[in-house]
Amino acid sequence: MNETLNTSAKFAARDTIDSLPDGASWDEVLYRLYIRQKIESGLATAESSRLVGTDTVREQWKQTRNAS
Repeated sequence: MNETLNTSAKFAARDTIDSLPDGASWDEVLYRLYIRQKIESGLATAESSRLVGTDTVREQWKQTRNAS
């Protein structure tokens, strides 16, 4: 396993948990960790240029609908 990625995830989890109030429930902890992971995943996707623009999606949608 990538040690840097593992350490980074561990740090992010601790940072997220430390930002919660002392009385946070397990559900809140898990929800916040889930949301943070999704945001970081989305940002990584955006930085790697794997996103498709709205105009491209609309054009592909039109082509798909016209083909059927």
